[in-house]
Amino acid sequence: MSHLDVDSDRPAHERLADERLANRELRSSRATAAVIAAVLVSLVSLYLLLEAALKALGQQPWLALPEQVASWLHQLPGNTSPVILGACGALILLLGLFFFLQGVLPGHLHRHRIPGRRGVVVVDDEVLAASLARRARTEAQVTREQVLVVVSRALVEVRLRPTSGTPVNADAIQLAVEDEVRRARISPVPQVRVFVSSSGVVGQ
Repeated sequence: MSHLDVDSDRPAHERLADERLANRELRSSRATAAVIAAVLVSLVSLYLLLEAALKALGQQPWLALPEQVASWLHQLPGNTSPVILGACGALILLLGLFFFLQGVLPGHLHRHRIPGRRGVVVVDDEVLAASLARRARTEAQVTREQVLVVVSRALVEVRLRPTSGTPVNADAIQLAVEDEVRRARISPVPQVRVFVSSSGVVGQ
């Protein structure tokens, strides 16, 4: 869990800066996409530099002379099989779509935000799931191994295996977990779903 101490009495520009820090904690980095793009550009640049150096030294080209590549590109699409041309076009389209979506979509980490009077708390979904699982197993009176809670941005799934011979009230468990979510004041507020297994476990 990371805590960003935000004083409500501070100037507006400082509070805005803290909000940006909180959003940075909640959103995934574009570092992976940037590294991939940098590697691709570097490889193309290194290849062109290699071919230019070989030509300047009077050596045979590694793959093709720059003039040959330019001539081959100028004769497209007549000099290439439609299958190969279509496959290359699809690959370029997928790469372009990948980088476009990386730049447009916000991307969210597995974290939720809890507002506070003096700051903003960013809590990992695993920590939140552990708290909700504790409330669910307390309500159902089962062991830790019988409850599994999965938290996502918009949904909390509670999967419970009851003790054989001891019925559980799924509605009561859902109300208890929803109450815990309200107490936590996480944002955005996820929907709670409870699934009770039809097969129980042997009590210990």
